[in-house]
Amino acid sequence: MINIILNSLITETLIPYILIIISILISVAFMTVFERQLLGALQRRQGPNVVGFFGLFQALTDGLKLLLKESIIPKSSDILIFCLAPIFNFTWALSGWVVIPFGHGMVFTDFHLGLLFIFALSSFGVHSVIMAGWSSNSKYAFLGGLRSAAQMISYEIPMGTTLLSVILLGGTLNFSDLVENQQYVWFYLPLFPIFVLFFITTLAETNRHPFDLPEAEAELVSGYNVEYSAMGFALFFLAEYSNIILMCSITTILFVGGWWSPLESLNIFGNLFTIIPDSLYFSIKTYVFIALFIIVRGVVPRVRWDQLMRLGWKVFLPLALAFVFLYASLLVSFNLFGDLIR
Repeated sequence: MINIILNSLITETLIPYILIIISILISVAFMTVFERQLLGALQRRQGPNVVGFFGLFQALTDGLKLLLKESIIPKSSDILIFCLAPIFNFTWALSGWVVIPFGHGMVFTDFHLGLLFIFALSSFGVHSVIMAGWSSNSKYAFLGGLRSAAQMISYEIPMGTTLLSVILLGGTLNFSDLVENQQYVWFYLPLFPIFVLFFITTLAETNRHPFDLPEAEAELVSGYNVEYSAMGFALFFLAEYSNIILMCSITTILFVGGWWSPLESLNIFGNLFTIIPDSLYFSIKTYVFIALFIIVRGVVPRVRWDQLMRLGWKVFLPLALAFVFLYASLLVSFNLFGDLIR
């Protein structure tokens, strides 16, 4: 009886998480290579993108270096919280993948409140950032943690407000159902302003350029994780890139049809394109958004701190609220709510 229980627990809980961890580690490694290759092409320079075969050796050496380095813990730090902060940050980054559908039925947990679950998990990331900055007992790390937390909170509210328009149009919080509702019309067409707002808020939510002020080298010397080294820093690094891939996946699901192909949605060439796996379409769309993340880093200058906060509170939040009221009014006027208001 105990063996049956243990086997069921391993099959239903451990194996999906192990698969997620392995997939994320491989995806992060390939994303770093892809980022260096694309930035090198944009800036017409050579660097880590030419180390080894297509720059693959640089990613391997970076991972090996962080794995073999000695973890240094500041003497005056709160050791327990200092060690738990990167673990929590990496855990929150991985937990969101359990509700992401990669194709028809290709999801670990088909949670009916998946969108709300993701939004709740993104709020937990603020806690680990504050923990890292405060426990380091360093003014630079603490200031970087406060600025990063203020930035994440400032852009989570507009992001959540933009998602209300998607919920109103899709009529559900389930990711799989949202994708199924986009078989013929992808949501970025009727919700194009919301699509643009959401993409910009994901840049700020993941602390990416031009909103990477917590990691501004000339100001805070890497921000809240300045005191971390070896695997502590590696976990923050993996969490950041995992969040980028996760946000690009969510953008794919919410606005560009998830696993649907454009020709299949338009019913062109019959069933010719149904032989291509759904996950391939999903991956291609996700990497398009990852490429946009990288291109923005290469061509857009960093904004000032006051510009960052003003953009979140005085521009994006009023715009997101205005579009929610606009789309809700249109849906009510044309009686398009369907089962959502019954």
